[in-house]
Amino acid sequence: MPTPTPSTTSNTPPLGGSRWNTFPATATTRTARDFLTATEPLLQGVIDANANALTAADVDVLEAQIHATLALGTRETSLPLNLGPHSTSAARELGSQAEAIGRELASWATAVLKRLLDRRIPLPAGPLVVRSHCYGHLLTPAAADLLLGRRGGPVAMQLYNEWLHQVVLLRDALLPFTDWQDVPLHITPTGLRHTEAARDTFLTELLVRRIRHTSIVDFAHQALTGTSGRSGYGFDAPGGTALPAVLDRPPLTAPRHLLTWRPDPTVTEAAMYVPELEDYYAAPRTLVQDLPSTTSPGPLTARTVPGPVTEGTRTAHIEVTRNGATTTQVDLGQALRGHRFARQQPPAAEGTRTLDPSGSADAWSVLRAPGLVWAEGTEVTLSTTGQDDLVVLALLGALYPEYVTLRRAGHPTVRTAARTSPRAAS
Repeated sequence: MPTPTPSTTSNTPPLGGSRWNTFPATATTRTARDFLTATEPLLQGVIDANANALTAADVDVLEAQIHATLALGTRETSLPLNLGPHSTSAARELGSQAEAIGRELASWATAVLKRLLDRRIPLPAGPLVVRSHCYGHLLTPAAADLLLGRRGGPVAMQLYNEWLHQVVLLRDALLPFTDWQDVPLHITPTGLRHTEAARDTFLTELLVRRIRHTSIVDFAHQALTGTSGRSGYGFDAPGGTALPAVLDRPPLTAPRHLLTWRPDPTVTEAAMYVPELEDYYAAPRTLVQDLPSTTSPGPLTARTVPGPVTEGTRTAHIEVTRNGATTTQVDLGQALRGHRFARQQPPAAEGTRTLDPSGSADAWSVLRAPGLVWAEGTEVTLSTTGQDDLVVLALLGALYPEYVTLRRAGHPTVRTAARTSPRAAS
């Protein structure tokens, strides 16, 4: 990891005093590793503020501290998310992200601290003295003794507090993204403190209720752009697009709630992706029993087609083509909604028998049907043998998103069960 050097431009003060970074006065972007590099002067300040140089044993104390802060289930955790068998799928996905990202960031931070013991960062403007408002992160007894007791003091404590808080903000800003190491975060002269209000809103919803997909997207939008947008399922930002991860993964195993950042230098205009139907309950429906039968539907292929930007929003479709000629479209927002709402059944255990479905329908008829296809008084299985993942996703957008199960039964199938009573999908 490269060592940051003081800026040589006349517009940027050098490191030292109250200045712990050389971010420009206007906002910039940084990846996770680049941002962590930019926080290194704070750790250098902690080393300098100790009465004696830190030892290898002291590094072990601070290593244990950052691991405890970024882990789940510890006394010092910064994310008190209790995961169990009844946790929502969103909580499980975000919790898994928190653990994986936290371990990696803690590993990077420990390597930095060990390096700084031997290769000091120059601070031309003098020793760092940063006022860092407390955010309530708990210290291990050993870390509290090191930073406040034996050789530390208010200066060392505040420098470490600022560094620790910035790393926590970094971890949390990355939670929505599968490819978190490559995400270009929005950075201001105060680092990531501009995300605090959005983070509080995001974590409060995660911890006290079933978090909405739109809330995950809005927090991701804040982390990448510094602004809030209209509720949607993804967004364009200068340099790329953030959309659900399932768009390039198998629907049966893809995350339901996480986004993937897809760099695209041709994207220069910010826009929020919104579904065509805000309320899918109002959509017209077609009973599966009324679908026409299709013989030899031929191979189906699919691609995503974004619509134009209108007042900061856009829609998109999955365009499905049959035999390379005839096409039909499914709203991408509804398809992603269908994927989030679908049950995901794991493969059957070896030796178990799969019951024959009480009805069947072909994919092309479902995709071509007016409105959303639903079942009443029967169970329907749609075979997806030989279909690519985007076609399966389109099918999820063509079905009424209630009692739909993705399963493997020798080959992938999409099953929709009879609707027997109202149930709100969430």
